[in-house]
Amino acid sequence: MFGFGKSQVYAIGVDLSGDGLRLAQLVHNGQKLGLVAGCWRDCPADVDPGTAMWQRWAADAVHEMVAEAGFRGRAVAAAMLPADVSIDTFKMPKAAEGRLEDALFAKAKQQMSLRYSRENALIRYIPTDQDNALVMVAERDLIDRQLAIYETAGLTLKSMGAWPEALATCYARFFGRRQNDLQAVVMLVNVETSCTQVVICRHTHLLFARSIPVGARRLADEKAFNGLVLEVTACRRDFASMYRNAPLTRVIFLSGPSVQTAVYATLAKQLEVQAQIGDCIAAVEGADPVGCPPNGRGPDRRACPVSWATAFGLSLS
Repeated sequence: MFGFGKSQVYAIGVDLSGDGLRLAQLVHNGQKLGLVAGCWRDCPADVDPGTAMWQRWAADAVHEMVAEAGFRGRAVAAAMLPADVSIDTFKMPKAAEGRLEDALFAKAKQQMSLRYSRENALIRYIPTDQDNALVMVAERDLIDRQLAIYETAGLTLKSMGAWPEALATCYARFFGRRQNDLQAVVMLVNVETSCTQVVICRHTHLLFARSIPVGARRLADEKAFNGLVLEVTACRRDFASMYRNAPLTRVIFLSGPSVQTAVYATLAKQLEVQAQIGDCIAAVEGADPVGCPPNGRGPDRRACPVSWATAFGLSLS
């Protein structure tokens, strides 16, 4: 077990989705990363994501899990729900100083079919390579809804990020620690319950991100699975068209043991690139079930049906 005397205890990473909650808090003792506590809880079947009832459930569940599962402190690092953030990569527009975000929103509105106005949009953009920019757009009303969850739960929000940044952080801290990993271009694939997240990055530097609406729940459906394979390979093709001098070196499946290896093998075969399973549960000390509250479960390296990559990455952010 890790002692906390002179260790760095990170914020509680909160991975909130329409399907449920995953909370994880990591600690560094100067040599290794360990797990302070971690637990997950499914969203009740009769609660529709995004509704006022879902918002109340999320606030109550986060409050209970933080209070009862052995977490330290009340500072949390969260991310917007994948469904609430529109992400795409564009050529950087030519715009006057102070007008760049307006120009990017105009591109996003056209290509992402956004229905809300510029006044109700929050835009973040990350300059990448070859005059491209990764653009993330969210509706302010949805951001306020999520901020209200943590305020109601009595927690201190340290940061509110986006899932691509959390996945890149998880990769860099656990699987990108060699010197030659700093410049390697990798694809990260994280299979969640209802979606699959794809990130292409150079260490923590994001280049490309896309959320595909096929997750672990539908992998047994052959048509849905074949659609997922096509979408993931399309990500590689689209990336190659935008970054002609950035060859992909490998793919890392950050969802680890939550998905059968046959699924990963099929995806890797189609991508035609070196692949590995990134098991972040096995990469930390103490990642067996820890301090789970009633109706909650913890990260277990032996049989874990959910991915912990986003929660771990948020804690480390």
